[in-house]
Amino acid sequence: MDEPQLDRRRMLELGAGLLGAATLAACSPPAGRQDGVGGPSEGATGGSGPVAQPSTSTPAAPGTPAPRVVVRTDSFVSRFRPNTDTEWSLAIPVVAGYERDKMPVALFLHGTGSDNRFLFDNLGIEAVLQRYLADGGTPFAVASVDGGDTWWHRRTDGTDTGSMLIDEFVPLLASQGLDLGRFGLFGLSMGGFGVLLLASQGKIPGLRAVAAMSPAVFSDYDDSLEDAFDSPEDFAANDVFALRPKLAPLPKRIDCGTEDSLLPYVKDYVAGLPGHVEGGFQPGGHEEAYWRLILPAVLSFLGRQLA
Repeated sequence: MDEPQLDRRRMLELGAGLLGAATLAACSPPAGRQDGVGGPSEGATGGSGPVAQPSTSTPAAPGTPAPRVVVRTDSFVSRFRPNTDTEWSLAIPVVAGYERDKMPVALFLHGTGSDNRFLFDNLGIEAVLQRYLADGGTPFAVASVDGGDTWWHRRTDGTDTGSMLIDEFVPLLASQGLDLGRFGLFGLSMGGFGVLLLASQGKIPGLRAVAAMSPAVFSDYDDSLEDAFDSPEDFAANDVFALRPKLAPLPKRIDCGTEDSLLPYVKDYVAGLPGHVEGGFQPGGHEEAYWRLILPAVLSFLGRQLA
């Protein structure tokens, strides 16, 4: 495996700083690129990077009301996150002739130093989803929930955001009238690790696809990961490298920027994944501009798998 450009502790600190700073000001996609279309890239499976995929359905007929997106926000008290409210957001397409109980859902997991609103306030998911629907994409809802800096698994401080997702938030989404028989996962950085872990554990019966953007994945444990894992044993219990065979039958997409210090680890992880992997390694860093660039292609991937 290539040597990383920064030591892992510094890399995790920078990742948290980038996400925290991004909540103060939104970045624009790099000049000279259209939304959703990247330049030449090194694909994870020899592909061409985040080029928009064909729509999974046809645009609405003339005279049909244009699709729109409504957003609901709320919170609940989780027994797995003591002494804090757990806030969540849900973007639901409103499409003529499409009933909500037939609408699948994709759950987004955020990175460190962030919360459920990062996807909405900084990456502009409402506008991206609206464009996807206008192009005839299969409607699906997008949900996001707070997880703190817990790395989406049980910790010795009493938090267990993995169980919060499975035992509380997924049932909450079912109460919104959505079709949980078609479920997708996507996330970035810490959340990219989280969705790969959750998908590997096989605890969501209707899971159809997983997409990880710049996932913070590591092949071995050292003290630089003490904020992410409580011990070497905790790391081993949540080792996404060891769990890769579990993802063999699942459609998957993984992206990482070529200037991202996580790139060597992500390449190593992807190299050992069974089956086809969409996505690739495109110009960009561990930053909001890169995630905004690839988000339309990630939505297209999820829509095709949830159709």
